[in-house]
Amino acid sequence: MSGGAESVVGDAGRDRAGDAADGRAVGPGGGGAADVVRRLGGRLAFGGDYNPEQWDESVWKEDDLLMRWAHVNLATVGVFSWALLEPEEGAYDFGWLDAHLERLHANGVAVDLATPTASPPPWFTLAHPDAMPVTAEGVRLSHGSRDTYCLAAPAYRQACVRIASALAERYGEHPAVAMWHVHNEYATVCHCDHAAAAFRVWLRARHGTLDALNDAWGTAFWSQRYGSWEQVLPPRATQWHRNPGLALDYRRFWSDLALGAYREQRDAIRARTTADRPVTTNLMLPGYQVLDLWAFGREVDVVGIDHYPAEPGPGAAADIAFGADRARSFGGGKPWLLVEQGANTVYTADRTLPKEPGDILRHTLAHIARGSEGAMFFQWRQSRAGAEIWHSAMVPHAGPDSRVFREVTDTGAALTRLAEVAGSVVRARAAVLHDADCWWALDGQGLPAASLDYPAALRRAHRALWDAGITADFAHPADPGLDRYQLLIAPALFLLSDAAARALRAYVHAGGTLLVQHFAGVVDERHHARLGGYPAEPLRRALGVRVEEYRPLPAGATLPLSDGSTASEWSELLRLASPAEAVTTYAEGPLTGHPALTRCPHGAGTAWYAATRLDDTAYAALLARLLTDSAVHPEVPLPPGVEAIRRHSPTDPTLSWLFLLNHTPTPTTAPTPGHDLLTTRDIPPAGLTLPPGGAAVLRQRA
Repeated sequence: MSGGAESVVGDAGRDRAGDAADGRAVGPGGGGAADVVRRLGGRLAFGGDYNPEQWDESVWKEDDLLMRWAHVNLATVGVFSWALLEPEEGAYDFGWLDAHLERLHANGVAVDLATPTASPPPWFTLAHPDAMPVTAEGVRLSHGSRDTYCLAAPAYRQACVRIASALAERYGEHPAVAMWHVHNEYATVCHCDHAAAAFRVWLRARHGTLDALNDAWGTAFWSQRYGSWEQVLPPRATQWHRNPGLALDYRRFWSDLALGAYREQRDAIRARTTADRPVTTNLMLPGYQVLDLWAFGREVDVVGIDHYPAEPGPGAAADIAFGADRARSFGGGKPWLLVEQGANTVYTADRTLPKEPGDILRHTLAHIARGSEGAMFFQWRQSRAGAEIWHSAMVPHAGPDSRVFREVTDTGAALTRLAEVAGSVVRARAAVLHDADCWWALDGQGLPAASLDYPAALRRAHRALWDAGITADFAHPADPGLDRYQLLIAPALFLLSDAAARALRAYVHAGGTLLVQHFAGVVDERHHARLGGYPAEPLRRALGVRVEEYRPLPAGATLPLSDGSTASEWSELLRLASPAEAVTTYAEGPLTGHPALTRCPHGAGTAWYAATRLDDTAYAALLARLLTDSAVHPEVPLPPGVEAIRRHSPTDPTLSWLFLLNHTPTPTTAPTPGHDLLTTRDIPPAGLTLPPGGAAVLRQRA
C-alpha cells in the first residue's frame, strides 16, 4: 500500500456513484451469524469484552470459574490491546495473547478476536504526529484517549493493515477464534490536510470535473466557484454558514473512507483465515456514528451493534427496539449480533443510571426477540482504573456476590434454553424510511427551523409503532423491494432522490399505504431545492398535494386543528389535486381552513401527507388508523409497555417463537398458548399471566 491519498481512499470514492439504490444489505462472506452459532455448539452467544491484561493470574483463575457459572461462551478479546501486541513499531508480542486464547478455549469459551486499531499506542503518536485528528476549528488533538487517529492518514491506515495482518497470520486458524471484530465504533471525523487530499480524490471520482462539482455545490452563490482542485477544503470552521453541498459530500466521503478502512482490515483477515469465521465491526446509533450503515451492512458478514439505552423503564425498552430493528434491517433481515450492552448502565443526558432488577434479562431478550443471535456486554469485569472505571460490567466492583452478577448468571442460564431460536427470523409488515443522506442534509446549517431533528423524527415514528405493538423494519426510500411492506412511514424525508421518488410512487400505486410527514422531498441528492412546489415528482402526484409555502411556528407555539387536536413546530400551505382530500385542517391563524393532514387514493394504494407536527395523541390515532387500513396488526393485543415479538423458523412455516416482555409494573395476561422455553412448562390455550417485569418465550405451532 502506497502512502498517497489515492490509496487511502481506495474504492470508497466510487461506492455511492456505483452502488444500486437498494438499501437492503447482503453480507459478502460465509454464513454470518450461523457460523458463530455453529462454533458455539448451536447455542446463542453470551459473554462480553474480556481484557485480561488489566488483571493478574489470580483474577484469571477466578474468571475461568465465574465464566462457567455465568454460562459465558464467547469473549471479545484485544479491542484495546495495541500497545501490548505491538510495543514498538513492527515488533510484536503475542505470547500473552497466546496464553489467554488457549486458556479460554480450554474453558469452553470461544473468542471474537478484535483488531485494536481504535486506540493507537503512544509510540505511534510520537512517530506520526500528522496522523492525529484535527477538529473543524483547526485544533490538532493529542494522545491520551481512544480514537486518536485520522482515517485519511496513510501511516495510520498502513499500521492498521499491518497489525490486522499479523493477528490473522497468527490466529487465522486458531480453534478458539469464532469470529473477527475489526476496530471499535468507527466514529472519529478529521479535517486535516490528509483528509483534504483524500476528499479531493473522492470528489474527482464522484463528480469527474470541477465544472460538475461547482454545479453540484451551487458555488455561483457567495463567489465560491473553485478554479482548481487544490482550492477545495473540508468543511472547516468559517465565518457563517458552510456550503450545504460541500458539507453533505464530506459526510458521504467520510462514511466511504471509514468503510474503506474497514474493508482493508477485513480483506487482510479473510486472506489468512477460513470463510466460516465471520468478520464484522460494531455499529452504533445515529448521533454518535456518522456513517451510512446501509453501506456497512452490505460489507460485514454479520451486523454487530452496540446499544446503551438513553432512559430507564419502558423508554429503555422502546430504545432497544429502535436499535435492534435498525440492526436487523441493515442486515437485510438476517440474524445479527448484539456486540455490546451495559450490564447495569443507562446513559441519560446528565448521569448514568443503574438498571432496575430484572432489566438485564428483559433487555437481553428484547434484542434476541428482534433477531440477535445472542447478547454480549461491555465488559466482563469492571475496570479498577482507567477512563471507564464507572462503566458497569458483568462482574462489578462488588464482585460475584452481587445483584448484577446474579442476574447476569440467570440471564446466561436462560439463553442456554433458547438455543432452538437460533437462525429464526423476524418478519415485519411495516417500516420506517431511513436514509443517511437525508439525515446528513437535515443536520446542516441555515434550515428554516432548528427543531428539524432527523434522529428524533425517526425515533418518534418508530416509538408510535412500538406503542401500538408493531414490530417494524427500517427501509431505504429507494429500495426496490418496498412492496414487502403494507405500511411505510416517512418521518423526515427532507432529501429525496429522483429514484426514491419513483420508488415511493410505485409502492403506493401497487397497493401500499404511505405516510409522508412535513418538509419532505424539498431537495434532491445534490442538496438543490426542488422547483415548482414540494415534494419531488412523481411522489407529489401520489400524494395529491403541492406545498407552496412552508411556515415554521415559533418555539413553543401551537395551532388548533379542526378535529380538536393541536399542531406544533411547523405548518405548510398546501394545494390539493383531485382525488386528494383534507382529513384535518387548521382551525386558527393565516392557514385557517387549509389542509393539515391529507389523504389521496393512488392506484391500488393510499398516500397520506402531514403538513405539520401532530400532537402525540393525534399522531398515535393517525397511526392506529393507518395500521387498520393496511391490515397490520400486533402479534398479540397487549397493553402499552408489554411487547409481543415473533421469530419464525426459516424452514418450517408452522413453527415460530413468541417473545412476551412486560416492561410495566402491572401484571398482564397474554391470551396465547405454547411451550415456554424459559420455564420449560406448557402454557394452556387461555394463555399466561406475565408478572411485573416478567418474560416468556413461547414455542408455537401454527
